[in-house]
Amino acid sequence: MAQIEIPDFVTVRELANIMSRSPIDVIKELMSNGIMANINQQIDFDTAAIVAEEMGFEVVQQAEIAAAEEEVEEVDRPAWRQILADEEEADLEPRPPVVTMLGHVDHGKTSLLDVLRHTNVQAGEAGGITQHIGAYQVVQSGQLITFLDTPGHEAFTAMRARGAQATDIAILVVAADDGVMPQTLEAADHARAARVPIIVALNKIDLPASNPLRVMQQLSDIGLTPQEWDGETMIIPVSAKEKLGVDDLLEAILLVGEDLAPKANPKAEPTGVVLEASKEKGRGIMVTLLVQNGTLRHGDTLLIGPHYGRIKAMFDYTGKPIKEAGPSTPIAVSGLNGIPEAGDSFRTVESEKVARKIVDEIEVEVAGLQRQRPTSLDEFFARLQEGEEKTLNLIVKADVQGSLEPIVNSLEKLSNDEVSVEILRSATGNVTESDVMLASASDAVILGFNVGADTIALAAASSEQVEIKTYNIIYHLIEDVEKALKGMLEPTYEQVVIGRAEVRQVFRIRNLGRIAGCYMRTGEGRRNAQAHVIRNKKLVYTGNVTSLKHLQENVREIKAGFEFGVRIDNFDDYQSGDFVEFFVTQKVDAA
Repeated sequence: MAQIEIPDFVTVRELANIMSRSPIDVIKELMSNGIMANINQQIDFDTAAIVAEEMGFEVVQQAEIAAAEEEVEEVDRPAWRQILADEEEADLEPRPPVVTMLGHVDHGKTSLLDVLRHTNVQAGEAGGITQHIGAYQVVQSGQLITFLDTPGHEAFTAMRARGAQATDIAILVVAADDGVMPQTLEAADHARAARVPIIVALNKIDLPASNPLRVMQQLSDIGLTPQEWDGETMIIPVSAKEKLGVDDLLEAILLVGEDLAPKANPKAEPTGVVLEASKEKGRGIMVTLLVQNGTLRHGDTLLIGPHYGRIKAMFDYTGKPIKEAGPSTPIAVSGLNGIPEAGDSFRTVESEKVARKIVDEIEVEVAGLQRQRPTSLDEFFARLQEGEEKTLNLIVKADVQGSLEPIVNSLEKLSNDEVSVEILRSATGNVTESDVMLASASDAVILGFNVGADTIALAAASSEQVEIKTYNIIYHLIEDVEKALKGMLEPTYEQVVIGRAEVRQVFRIRNLGRIAGCYMRTGEGRRNAQAHVIRNKKLVYTGNVTSLKHLQENVREIKAGFEFGVRIDNFDDYQSGDFVEFFVTQKVDAA
């Protein structure tokens, strides 16, 4: 039996290369063990070892690297270090830092972005900016900086929830007259949860009503203590209207970027993330990409989830045609056969024929519709015992500030040498979709005291498999978290997704009503199961499966790769393109 070495974490592609086997064989073996993974997804050593042993290999865990690195938790490493964990240090070269701006909607974020976008554009180039591709680069002191023009922290976090950590530095824009607003606080929480450095751009300092000292105190109160007050947060006064302080802000970014020292391997296989995509009249499908590693070239064949295509045209942020793009470069490309979603990862393959084969054989799902690692209180201890977790991430919502403070103080006291409790966000009010997306991106649990969750938040929680636990007695809330840390929670019930199908046609059958004609994409469907109907990533309906047919016969179950008809109790508003998610409710014992 051949012996192989496997590191603590390895992608499916890397594991296949180690064993000199096809990635498709590895993915099929994972699927037989109940694990859905694409070719670029990381799996831990235990999972990789099981797959390798079942494929006839003797597995040895790769020796741990330098002791100094062992002491640094993976979650505290810069995002680029995690993305390029398998690259040789000698192959890495410096790249421009990638910056995202966050903040309250009325605090001048868009105006400041526009000023920055045009500051370093020469007069001859200004006319070349014929399109807005959602990202751009500026030059400061001879160094490039890449800016991502995201709509807000919700989009920033939605990308993280889909596995895309694209940002090195976050700029928090705060108006000097308004100060810290609820949306400012949310944006700061989302940036801290992503563990990226925060620079504050104190905007609108030209206004008579501006009060920088008051705002600095407010920032200090939320944990962003200014450097002038012996803190660690750089606060740069700016005015987008008067174009003041822009160079100072850019220099601050370069200083932080110097500490981060982001790198990439320009000679590696190109990989990166989708920033946005749309269908444009006369141009077809245009996709904005951020290259994170390697060099992407005109003519390369892209594979992005279930979509693929040869790059027919490539443009930089000014709209100028280019032939290649290296790390940290934002580009717009055409040639894909479909519209991917923001946050999808891209890679290149040899040809469109290879891409079609991969899509057909692996059945790549649209990324983000199904999370791989849902978090709940009752499973946290098991993951702690397996060495997977050392921090329980929580989002706490309460009805009033008087309840919120003692809850947060009590939860923080539960941390010890073995495990810590981290409050990613604490605020008053009902649970919102923003809370759910933050929890999804950070593997967090939402705890509510005397609050509810709006309809959109509940649908998002179901889709993202985020647990929302609500209480009306503070002691019970604290007790449950304490039990989770000690593995003492009472048995609970959870929904387990067993299969996903796509509705392709809707039929009307006499005496039965409307039937959804589906194709089973992954897993299996069962007649005794329940089902969610999901439309445009939103939960539409949940009910019992009352009928399951293959051809003309009633069946108990249907496997992936087959077409079938399904009817769900008291529902007939099926539409082509809907997803039917089959699930069962199982009793889960605390570890």
